[in-house]
Amino acid sequence: MTATITTTGFVRDQLLEAQAAGERIRVVGAGQWLDAGRPVNVSRSLELASFSGLTEYVPGDLTLTARAGTTLAEIARATAEHGQWLALDPFGSPNGTIGATVATASSGPLAHAFGSPRDQVLGLEIVSGNSDVIRAGGKVVKNVAGFDLTRLFTGSWGTLGVITEVTLRLRALPAVESHIAVAVPDDSPAAIAGLARDAMALRAAPYAMELVNGALASRIGLGAATALLVRLGGNAKAVAAQRDAFVALGRLSDAPADVWQSLRSAEPQGAAVLRLADWPARFADTWTAARDVAAMIPGTLIHGTISRGVVRVIFLHRSDEQIAGAVRRLAASGARITGERLPLAAWTALHATSNSGSDDSRVVLATLMRRVKDTYDPMHLLNPGILGEGIA
Repeated sequence: MTATITTTGFVRDQLLEAQAAGERIRVVGAGQWLDAGRPVNVSRSLELASFSGLTEYVPGDLTLTARAGTTLAEIARATAEHGQWLALDPFGSPNGTIGATVATASSGPLAHAFGSPRDQVLGLEIVSGNSDVIRAGGKVVKNVAGFDLTRLFTGSWGTLGVITEVTLRLRALPAVESHIAVAVPDDSPAAIAGLARDAMALRAAPYAMELVNGALASRIGLGAATALLVRLGGNAKAVAAQRDAFVALGRLSDAPADVWQSLRSAEPQGAAVLRLADWPARFADTWTAARDVAAMIPGTLIHGTISRGVVRVIFLHRSDEQIAGAVRRLAASGARITGERLPLAAWTALHATSNSGSDDSRVVLATLMRRVKDTYDPMHLLNPGILGEGIA
């Protein structure tokens, strides 16, 4: 059964109806990434795609409020007319919704300079699993201190409540942008460690700086070798100076202006994707672990954000057991592994090789998550199982 959202009150009514019927609900945005997160088995869906549109936009305050089904492309068009933009570029299509982006805390290369959705979201309207309509945060850049429900619901994957409205922080569009690629002829651990160190030491403030392996570089039009992709913005003088600074890292070439969207949409439907995260100082080790696994499964795409210590691995041609084996091998790297889109066998392997802390810390975290879930969704109606074992 599928219900299409038209008002916040309608959302509340749907949750009350599900409670009475004992049904569980899958919360859906544009429906493009329903294979993300652990499998969810439900009989009812709430589709937010039609619940769209801007409800308030104050260019002078650099803030915008939109319904959850509003697409990122719609927000980009509206803000560009006023010389502004939302500095969020999650992987996938621009037709993804802002509600899903916030619910999954999805970010992209721009997180290097502007942070994740938790840094961009000022306020939320949510209908919790117990059918309460909650307003968290506000509609101004500066807010009062206290327990930050906005950050709690951002990244909760729709397991605590249905996000119905989002208030966002905007920024002025840069006068000039430049997109460059730095050739990386040597991707040995020592060379990558040196590149990471030197890149972070430059007198430059790029909007994005992403290392891509040869397979991904070829897919997005940068040649067939590992490359450091850089996005610069600001006034003409500042951009020129920053571009000159990157000459110290190696041979530069211009990248097409649409390269970032090519990167965001490089993974096809049905790909298996996981993310490794460790301290930025260990980026070379994390990258090498991903590269070694990719060598065993040809065609695998890899890209990483040096400043955040994050590497994403995209498997295009694989069996489920190959991915499960890759998860087990990557667990030995010491990096924290997060599944984005994985087959069931890989989710099982990921749970078995969980390396997010000691046994005691995992028990404490799971207990805390269950208590939060019980507070906001006591009947466990919403997206059951998507956060993992014991938090259904």
